[in-house]
Amino acid sequence: MIMQLIDTHTHLYLPEFDNDRDEVVMNAVNNNVGKLLMPNIDIHSVESMISAEEHYPAVCHSMIGLHPTSVKMDYLQQLIDLEKYIDEYRFVAVGEIGIDLYWDKTFIREQIIAFRKQVSMAIDLKLPVVIHSRDSIGEIFSVLNEFKNSGLRGVFHAFSGDREIAERIIGMGFFIGIGGIVTFKNSGLDSVVKSLGIRNIVLETDSPYLAPAPYRGKRNESSYICIINRKLAEIFNMNEEETASVTFTNSRELFQIS
Repeated sequence: MIMQLIDTHTHLYLPEFDNDRDEVVMNAVNNNVGKLLMPNIDIHSVESMISAEEHYPAVCHSMIGLHPTSVKMDYLQQLIDLEKYIDEYRFVAVGEIGIDLYWDKTFIREQIIAFRKQVSMAIDLKLPVVIHSRDSIGEIFSVLNEFKNSGLRGVFHAFSGDREIAERIIGMGFFIGIGGIVTFKNSGLDSVVKSLGIRNIVLETDSPYLAPAPYRGKRNESSYICIINRKLAEIFNMNEEETASVTFTNSRELFQIS
């Protein structure tokens, strides 16, 4: 069995990779990470993201969305401008969207409205959503409850919550995005993950952020998905090819990539 992996969340297009982007992509592919899915941040990042996809067309796939920390006074205009790209490009998801109350609560009302609008857009487009939910899980669930029985699917990105929250997410038909945090010594995420089952998980790096141990604190990259997969294999007492196969299938089906 040839091991195949997908990084479902990388910001490969950011300036942190400007000096060695080709090498980073090659490292990923050489480590059997054959697909890199890129969530958007705001109207200012979308062109560089699309450029990366065009440069690596067999590997990179773009999403469209407004990140919650980019929701400011101009958020409605940004959403209008971002939607203009939908007719011209194919996106695999609406993301990265959600609510972030960790850094700043100034625009909480606007974040909720932007999240609601983008969830509605994803339903109309029949695309999955990639949800950012830092310190905002209650608010996220409140909005999602408005869209019950809509067929909405997606992933909760960078999950670090407890079993109860995870089971609620899975019960709503969403996947859990597991990244470098699961390798952190005192995160406690490994025991939560073990209780969920491998069929509810997709793998992600969030590169250049949240590098797994032993690279914690350094720049993350998609090839490190192998480290996260190895940790999952350890947690589930499976071999790495098996965990890779299941998470690869989960990702491919969710994002409808061949």
